[in-house]
Amino acid sequence: MEFFKIKRDIPFMSYGKYTTTISLVTFIFAVFFLSTKGLNFGVDFTGGTVMEVHYAQSADIAKVRERLAASGLPDAQVQNFGSSQDVLIQVPLKQNHAGAKLSEQVMESLRVQDATVEMRRVEFVGPQVGQDLVDNGALALLLVSLGIVGYLWLRFEWKFGLAAIIANLHDVVIILGFFAFFQWEFSLSVLAAVLAVLGYSVNESVVVFDRIRENFRSMRKAEVAEIIDNAITRTMSRTIITHGCTQMMVGAMLFLGGETLHYFAMALTIGILFSIYSSVLVASPLLMLLGVSREDFIKPEKTEEAEEVLP
Repeated sequence: MEFFKIKRDIPFMSYGKYTTTISLVTFIFAVFFLSTKGLNFGVDFTGGTVMEVHYAQSADIAKVRERLAASGLPDAQVQNFGSSQDVLIQVPLKQNHAGAKLSEQVMESLRVQDATVEMRRVEFVGPQVGQDLVDNGALALLLVSLGIVGYLWLRFEWKFGLAAIIANLHDVVIILGFFAFFQWEFSLSVLAAVLAVLGYSVNESVVVFDRIRENFRSMRKAEVAEIIDNAITRTMSRTIITHGCTQMMVGAMLFLGGETLHYFAMALTIGILFSIYSSVLVASPLLMLLGVSREDFIKPEKTEEAEEVLP
């Protein structure tokens, strides 16, 4: 299905030097912010206490924060959880007392404001558990990246695998760079979004790479740049439809999903936008830099002399 028909091939590769330069600069900035500011890890990673409380009516999140700050917990994170009556409170480990004592302190503070508030759940995340989650998350990213390289290497050719993993890791580092620069909370849900973006990006790269491989076999007199431009242009309609529909769903989570889904949806939004950019304007120019050619897919025919068998 092709809703957006483009008659002439768009010369993407003529801008390859500029787009890869922009990507390199953005990547360097992301690495700089990650190394200087670092990620603002949530309670999932740093450890602390998580409490879920329930109100008889809609909770006023701003007033809940004020009450906790007044009781000596200014860094407590407060957000709606599931409904306007349920509130999730996360207290970092650095402010943590004994779990039972802290929950009592929170409830006493909240009951001054509303005597109907009820404690539904209390969980304590230790620092060792948080460190294990950081290590396991990094390992998950590494294994996914290696799997992508291996898959593309087997399906296409090593140049495609290398170009794709550079472009995909470019997306991941830029997402992390945004979270480091703005100091948005990095939680397990955000890590899940980053892993989802890796899979999402490689899917887009595979679609473009498949068309490039077909063009090498059908456009025998065309130059490499023309082949890649045609492949990207012919997949533009699919890209617009797929990414547009996906972003509509993610946008609904971003603006209507509340604070619980906000940073998860934000990571996906950044990832979707940059995955389009990287698969078209990063991975494809990298293929040219790596010297991809028709011979990578179509082996030259053997000459009669080479086929002769010596007596």
